[in-house]
Amino acid sequence: MTTGLFLIVLLGVSALAPFIRKYLKNSAGWIYAIWPFTGFLYYLSLLPQINQGHVLMESYTWLPALGINFSFYVDGFSVLFSLLVLGIGTFIMIYAGYYMRPYPMKGRFMGYLLLFMTAMQGIVVSGNLITMFVFWELTSVSSYLLIGYYHEKPEARASALQALLITGFGGLALLGGFVLLAIPYESYELSYILSNPDLIKNSNLYLPAFILVAIGAFTKSAQFPFHFWLPGAMTAPSPVSAFLHSATMVKAGVFLLARLNPVLGGTELWSYTLTIVGATTMFTGAWLSITQVDLKRILAYTTVSALGTLVLLIGTGTEYAINAAIIFLLVHALYKGTLFMMAGNIEKKTGTRDINQLGGLFKYMPFAAVVMILALVSMAGVPPMLGFLGKELIYEASVAAPKAHLFILTLGFLTNVILVFLSLRLTIDIFWGKEPEYAKTPAEPNLALVIGPFFLVLASFILGLFPSAMANPLTSSAITSISPELDAIILKLWHGFNLVLALSVFTLLSGLFVFKYRHKIIPAIDRFNIKYFRREFTRLFFQMIDAFLIFTKLKTKTLQHGYHRYYLMTLFVIASVLVWIMIWRADPIILELNFSDMPLNLVAVVILIIAAAISSIVSNSRVVALISLGVIGFGITIIFIAYSGVDLAITMIMVETLLVILAMTVVYHLPKYQNFSSTGARMRDALVATLVGSFFIVLVLQAGTSTLDAPISEFFKEASYTQAFGRNIVNVILVDFRALDTLGEITVISIAALGIYAMIQLSKKQ
Repeated sequence: MTTGLFLIVLLGVSALAPFIRKYLKNSAGWIYAIWPFTGFLYYLSLLPQINQGHVLMESYTWLPALGINFSFYVDGFSVLFSLLVLGIGTFIMIYAGYYMRPYPMKGRFMGYLLLFMTAMQGIVVSGNLITMFVFWELTSVSSYLLIGYYHEKPEARASALQALLITGFGGLALLGGFVLLAIPYESYELSYILSNPDLIKNSNLYLPAFILVAIGAFTKSAQFPFHFWLPGAMTAPSPVSAFLHSATMVKAGVFLLARLNPVLGGTELWSYTLTIVGATTMFTGAWLSITQVDLKRILAYTTVSALGTLVLLIGTGTEYAINAAIIFLLVHALYKGTLFMMAGNIEKKTGTRDINQLGGLFKYMPFAAVVMILALVSMAGVPPMLGFLGKELIYEASVAAPKAHLFILTLGFLTNVILVFLSLRLTIDIFWGKEPEYAKTPAEPNLALVIGPFFLVLASFILGLFPSAMANPLTSSAITSISPELDAIILKLWHGFNLVLALSVFTLLSGLFVFKYRHKIIPAIDRFNIKYFRREFTRLFFQMIDAFLIFTKLKTKTLQHGYHRYYLMTLFVIASVLVWIMIWRADPIILELNFSDMPLNLVAVVILIIAAAISSIVSNSRVVALISLGVIGFGITIIFIAYSGVDLAITMIMVETLLVILAMTVVYHLPKYQNFSSTGARMRDALVATLVGSFFIVLVLQAGTSTLDAPISEFFKEASYTQAFGRNIVNVILVDFRALDTLGEITVISIAALGIYAMIQLSKKQ
């Protein structure tokens, strides 16, 4: 199996899912899980080869003229992410198959979920920047469909639109960044770009390329100030939330920053930007989670905090920071996937996600409680879970940060205290708190709903117990992939008594203190937020959207006013002014006029055309004006014939005849001619006409005296038969070399014919 083939199969299954779901019945989730599980085994089998330093590449021609291919690049970092996407995706499919049974459009939902998985998997194995962008945008589209699954709810539609607009804006910025990044390399291939990372850093394009790429990554990974779309996405079903937060879309921005770390990283701009944005997001997400009561929103804000931590670590760039980033990436995926699936189970069994209305659940669902508690233990960073190692490495990276280590350490400590507090709060309040009156008696979730959380938390437990034997092989090659000059640190559960251990103990004690006095601390923080942070980002975002729509309506009312004569006047004036500027800046015009070579009969025709033009302007009769315009058209036809433009002459005869007939038909039904134009309006029109007509005259005269290196007619003579296989050069030009132009003309004529036919039919009915 190859990477390209696997993605095609996964995409095909997602397309078929809406149509075959009804035949699979209750086993749909288990059957759909076969495909990501197969991919998981495939990438797991590649791990020994990847750990030996091999990189697997595939390429399929797409747009060779632009150097764009569907390329795939599989190294240690790609394999680690693939294992997360497909491994967690396997359990998500099983979970979703049972969770969504009571809901409508189950097949469509499973198709969207598989499409979402395909898009994320495509990002992590992309070997071409444009290939990555295609999958990047596909995650935005598929997440929009998933977040807005409950489309009958206004909040779901609003959240889906919000996520799409923010990530779509970032996607456009990212495309610009990719184009700028590829210019110095003259290639979009990642393998080539990674082989010479300093080329872009020495280019003037580094700054704009970095800014655009950073915007794309920050919007996708919900970095401050774009963080608010992620908690809003909690209107999606729980399978979507679990997949979105653990291994897919929100991690795409982190993946991108880490992937381009060898190319864009190592500069002060990179370090300061990622450190400031990451640290701000880390603390903001944790702080906002304190006052939340919706279980999924609490977890969503902790995800925002975790994403900020990852960006902060990538920006720090030291050996401990990169190791901490990769380990924490794995840690967060395992415990967050578990927690969101368990949050969905609790909601399904109790009918609520409000933690103030939950309590005493341990006696009803002890097995599910143990699974969720272990995940919360990992989130709190308590041994022997893998989360403990992640927190230790983060503290090591903070202490060893080359700049602003005290600032980073302080925010990191406060964030971890909040996570410990939240872990205690969710554990004790939900499972041992005061039991409310439930609408239905809670019970243990079905096997399909707990198998995923169980294996994810089991993996975190085993990796935490045996980090050097189990976790290092998974992460070591990923670390060297994104920072080739750094080595993977040998992971140990016990590092002895040191500053980091003291920080960990102090963190746990502080978290216990906050939890003990939570009934005083939470209201105080709530009052503080209301006083100093009244404006919600989501509300501000939609106010900006509303203001933009009002502005566009005013702009449209001003510019799209419906008066076609002003549209044409604007086009003519702007075009003529721009052309006159170019004529003024060009070389001096040399006019070579030789009237003696002009036949007298054509001189008479030209005089007739001029007279007819004057007549059409000054006449007070529509019929006389139309006849004058017809004289102009047929006069030009005679000139075409005189200079062997027979095809143009035939076209002119047909057009002029048709227009005169149609115009006379319309004139017959018009009221008596009246003069509505003022003298000022006529003077304005005369000025515009003079401006346009004069630049056409100058252009034609200048074109007649210009000397070209090689007439284009020679090309048509040579290529018409050998390349287009046609003997009639005019026909070949119209059909082959000017095919789009001809198609446009045909389209215009067809639309005009349909309009005329509709008018005739309408007149018959009247």
